Amino acid sequence: MAATRQNPFYTKLAMVLISLIALFYIAVLGKTVLVPLTFGLLFSVMLLPLANFFERKVHFPRSLASLLSVLILVSSLAALLYLVGSQITSLADDWPQFKQQVATGVTDVQQWISAKFHIRIKQQMTYVNNATSKLLETGSSVIGNVVVSFSSVLLTLVFILIDTFFLLYYRRLIIRFLVAVFKEENSVIVYDVLAQIQSRIRQYILGLLLEMAIVSVVCCLALWILGIKYAILLGLITGLFNIIPYIGIFTATLLSTLVTFATAGATKLLLVIATILGIHLIDSNVLLPLIVGSKVRINAFITVLGVIIGESIWGIPGTFLAIPIIAIAKIVFDRIEPLKPWGYLFGDERDEKEPPPLKEEIVEQGHDVTNAPEKK
Repeated sequence: MAATRQNPFYTKLAMVLISLIALFYIAVLGKTVLVPLTFGLLFSVMLLPLANFFERKVHFPRSLASLLSVLILVSSLAALLYLVGSQITSLADDWPQFKQQVATGVTDVQQWISAKFHIRIKQQMTYVNNATSKLLETGSSVIGNVVVSFSSVLLTLVFILIDTFFLLYYRRLIIRFLVAVFKEENSVIVYDVLAQIQSRIRQYILGLLLEMAIVSVVCCLALWILGIKYAILLGLITGLFNIIPYIGIFTATLLSTLVTFATAGATKLLLVIATILGIHLIDSNVLLPLIVGSKVRINAFITVLGVIIGESIWGIPGTFLAIPIIAIAKIVFDRIEPLKPWGYLFGDERDEKEPPPLKEEIVEQGHDVTNAPEKK
């Protein structure tokens, strides 16, 4: 019997590179469709137990159960936005103090520049006035861009909610399609991949929300003990931005520093920075591995690289979606023989014991649309 002919290495490399280029091109080209669809997929996975509860325990129709699940999600997001918005509104009361503090800081900076670089304050003001006039000339276009961006965000949120509803409503149809696409002998692998994606992504999202809540509460308490005026606002900002790996903590520290400088002066800046960074260190070394790390095992290099690539392709939404997408890809790679080397690349060096197929969980979650053969 003749041996199976294998493609040479350069052919495989060329095919991999072409496939990656095509995937990135499709991702950039289809951003408007793929970003809401991916968020909708994550939200639908998270809301699936709630939708099943309404459908099976309360005996609601599937459409009503899906709609109620989406409405509960909207209510939760609205409550969080209201809490943050109320804190920002109260911050606006300190606007006169903010302007005075900024004016004092600008004066100190001008004097430092004059002493170190021998540039007179009058000459510095000339540069500032010229820059201000140019900024005012382009102010109308900047405002227009902000309005367009805000309307685009609202439209994206509407699409996310619509996608979430339909993914919940047609979940059995989608799984039937995915099983039918592949050969019958591969149905066990398909069920296993779907079950692992559903289980791990839900655990990851819930773990991330729990971690965010703990960081927010601890940060609020720590800043309140230090006597920071807007401790709740800064704690919420730190917890929310903590979702973004590596980048979020620096953004939260910067915003907290600006708010503290505007309301409390420079005396407490170091305390706020030290507190936020200390909480981040504890979170990264204790909470994250304990709550989230066991759900999705991806090494730090791939995580950072994924966040950077996600931001370059999809902007800020890409930073949120990078890790879930990589986690889904790793689950698929680990269960397809030719793609297993990519699964090793995405994982860490610890031995990972693969859980058994979760066909039972699929059945429990309402996906018993076909009879999957048992794995031998």
